Amino acid sequence: MTQPFRTAAGGHVDRARAIPFTFDGKSYTGHAGDTLASALLANGVALMGRSFKYHRPRGVLGAGAEEPNALVSVSRGGGRFTPNLRATQVELYEGLVAESQNRWPSLAVDVGEVNNLVPPGVFSAGFYYKTFMAPAGAWKGVYEPFIRKAAGLGVVPREPDPDHYTHRYAFCDVLVVGAGAAGLAAALAASEGGARVIVADENPAMGGGLLDEPDLAIDGQPAAAWAAQAVATLVARTNVTLLTRTQAFGYYAQNFVGLAQRLTDHLAALPAHAPRERMWKLRAGRVVLATGAIEQPLVFPDNDRPGIMLAGAARTYLNRYGVKPGDHAVVFTVDDSGYAAALDLARAGVAIAAVVDVRPEPGEAAALAANAAALRVLSASVITGTSGRLRVSGAEIGKVGPDGTVRPVERIACDCVLMAGGWVPAVHLFSQSRGKLRFDDARGIYLPGEPAQAQLSVGACNGAFGIAAALAEGFAAGGAGAAPAVSGEIAPMGGGFQGAVPHHRDPQKVKAFVDFQNDVTAKDIRLAVREGFRSIEHVKRYTTNGMATDQGKTSNMNGLAIAAGALDKPVPQVGLTTFRAPYTPVTFGSFAGHSRDHLFDPVRKTATHAWAQANGAVFEDVGLWKRAWYFPKPGETMHAAVARECRTVRDTGGVFDASTLGKIEVVGPDAAEFMNRLYTNPWTKLEPGRCRYGLMLNEQGFVIDDGVIGRLAPDRFHVTTTTGGAPRVLAHMEDYLQTEFTDLKVWLTSTTEQWAVIAVQGPNARRVLQPLVDGIDISREAMPHMSLREGRICGVPTRLFRVSFTGELGFEVNVPADHGLAAWEAIWAESQRYGMAAYGTESMHVLRAEKGFIIVGQETDGTVTPNDLGLDWAIGKLKPDFVGKRSLTRPDMLKADRKQLVGLLTADPAAVLEEGAQITAEATPIRGRPALGHVTSSYASPAAGRSIAMALVAGGRARMGETVFIPMPAGPIAAQVCEPIFHDKDGSRLDG
Repeated sequence: MTQPFRTAAGGHVDRARAIPFTFDGKSYTGHAGDTLASALLANGVALMGRSFKYHRPRGVLGAGAEEPNALVSVSRGGGRFTPNLRATQVELYEGLVAESQNRWPSLAVDVGEVNNLVPPGVFSAGFYYKTFMAPAGAWKGVYEPFIRKAAGLGVVPREPDPDHYTHRYAFCDVLVVGAGAAGLAAALAASEGGARVIVADENPAMGGGLLDEPDLAIDGQPAAAWAAQAVATLVARTNVTLLTRTQAFGYYAQNFVGLAQRLTDHLAALPAHAPRERMWKLRAGRVVLATGAIEQPLVFPDNDRPGIMLAGAARTYLNRYGVKPGDHAVVFTVDDSGYAAALDLARAGVAIAAVVDVRPEPGEAAALAANAAALRVLSASVITGTSGRLRVSGAEIGKVGPDGTVRPVERIACDCVLMAGGWVPAVHLFSQSRGKLRFDDARGIYLPGEPAQAQLSVGACNGAFGIAAALAEGFAAGGAGAAPAVSGEIAPMGGGFQGAVPHHRDPQKVKAFVDFQNDVTAKDIRLAVREGFRSIEHVKRYTTNGMATDQGKTSNMNGLAIAAGALDKPVPQVGLTTFRAPYTPVTFGSFAGHSRDHLFDPVRKTATHAWAQANGAVFEDVGLWKRAWYFPKPGETMHAAVARECRTVRDTGGVFDASTLGKIEVVGPDAAEFMNRLYTNPWTKLEPGRCRYGLMLNEQGFVIDDGVIGRLAPDRFHVTTTTGGAPRVLAHMEDYLQTEFTDLKVWLTSTTEQWAVIAVQGPNARRVLQPLVDGIDISREAMPHMSLREGRICGVPTRLFRVSFTGELGFEVNVPADHGLAAWEAIWAESQRYGMAAYGTESMHVLRAEKGFIIVGQETDGTVTPNDLGLDWAIGKLKPDFVGKRSLTRPDMLKADRKQLVGLLTADPAAVLEEGAQITAEATPIRGRPALGHVTSSYASPAAGRSIAMALVAGGRARMGETVFIPMPAGPIAAQVCEPIFHDKDGSRLDG
């Protein structure tokens, strides 16, 4: 028989479909529906991994996400290599290639196992803190190379991941996490009332523990059949979405839950272009957590040999996959659930050598069932050690006396030991949601307390460990009536024996493991307490207990109990480690989604990008945008091209793509009041059809953005922002609207990519646009500076702004982005009648600097106020309040020596200063004396016929006419402080 531990019948695998796979280069066969772990167990493979520190042989411990031992690497070729997967969660597919990890040269013969032979204390808790301190210089030459070689689990993939990943945003009335008895009940009840329900479960099939209960009946039918019927009912309801292979890994504010869905890892043939995983970013009206409970191992000497596993996992392998964990089993239990495992295995032909029960006697139902099955029960007994190398071969049994001492009594031969150490509610997501936990003293477990969000915990994660209790809580959570009747159940009470099991052996010479993956033992935790660690968070970090990839699912509570015992304190007084997202590891690909390779930093192009490229533009990156920097003619340098573009704009005109400006639509009956509160300027009396320069501050009173804002209607504003500030400003607005100004009826919409913007500037701007517009009078009298009109241009809708960022007569043509290129080409063709030029961002910077116009982010550094920039005129003097107003009156904001925006004219007109260069009062500054400020903008100005610069200088406006210095490697450069306006100071050119 190729699968000697496969039962003759039973389970939910497809026995008609044989699935070939390899593990460590050896071929095996499983069945469709198997996991890698269940298929290996069916083939008699107990050894699946090596521990991290001691390289001890390890087999599978659990059957799901709690697994700490059986970590494997899976390779699919073509760059598809994934380390550190749990064999318990890897679904079998034809041709699967898996490798064990953390061993050399092989899994059976691992040189690293020598670590297990070093004297006690060498690798004890915190050894790295003590060992690597001396001798001096050894860190670089000895310790660090050794640690780098030894550290980590698995091997980092060497090739780029060829798969792609996707994100999806979703909303529902009720999210149910977990599709066991409680989860299915909650989903049935909630969806029956018409609620939109999403059910997420990490497993390939829904049903949870119901699939492992052969003796359980619900409303007279087998538990698995009831689960299948419930799933079929949910599938038929159009208001229900069922997500299998989907892990809820993080629970965030306002019922925002992250779900990681595996889409193709279980398939032998990968569909073309199908995403490997999908991350759901889900907002729910209410969340029902039905995440179940995690069975705990027992901490006794040599409790980690292959073949020693959780009793609940053994039931799963038997009843879900038709796999026996061994032929001769010892069941070590602290509650009745161990008896359920023993009974199932005995019926499947596994010889139960003994049920070793810590308690003086089992529960009544368990005792009756054990007697009926003629099971040998050793009460008030413990396992004090095991034997065997690559698989457990025997268990040492001890009798616990009335005084707690242990007397060795016998050795029992076995090939598997099943631990039933009690059940701990999976409260991780509840804790992530900021819900407070409460400690149940009677059962020794933490339970969900008062929720912090619209959330309910039901079933085992709420301490209701039996199926009957879970169904009742699930139906109640969904608003339904009575739950179905349940029969044939041996229900655990939860909790159990926590901490180290008593034994008669020398505690300094045995290894009783608490954290299986990180090789943390009971004596390590006691040592941490002896060395002064009192908080469980400190004990965790000193010992690394609970810091492995399983996040302490099977080690936290035992470690906490051992520490509490060593401190002689109740468990709640020692504290509880923090449950952080993700609940189980999530691939980097899922988080990245499409943001990888050339999409890692998305490239945004305007509608005219292709035209600019065809016309020789050189591009620069501005935020995420590609913007035309300048348009050189053949043989032109950058400086020559920029000078030509600037002169052309001032002499006849130019056309510029300003589409990258941020654009936000502010709409609603309270839109004007909202603008009053967010911007320094007054907006209530601004008439529709007019524009105003807007200045935005943060709470500290510092400038964070500016832009021209047009009022389209009494309840509608078209807000422009800086290119890089668009997302920041929208987030700032939303933050205040949702948290501070909740009384205002306002809606915000980002329209940055909806509108293409073409700036037409210069003396001929009006002549170029006149024949192209329809229904708009753009004459000087009808459309003065800082006004806007809606109509059509080139046959498409437009919002036409009469604004200028060059100081020349100017218009900004806003058209739907789909028509942006056509409008540009029509405007360009008309502009050529007047010899106008296309100009880029560098010329735009020069033109605006000649007029003294600022750019937020260039003339500001996060500590600049409106007064520093000479923009007091942009503050509404009669406004009762706006964000940042009170901060403007702080004493430090009114100091005369604050850095203020000024102009600089170098003594040598040809010298162009370096932007960012420091400014000092002396040609040779005294070391330690602070600089006066720095250069913010600096250009060669065609209009001024010389270099110009803008700068932030301490007390700058009082220094007009003074000479300052800019120290440079070639020597200091002298410059005169002046007004920051270098061209057309009276503004006469604005009207052409």
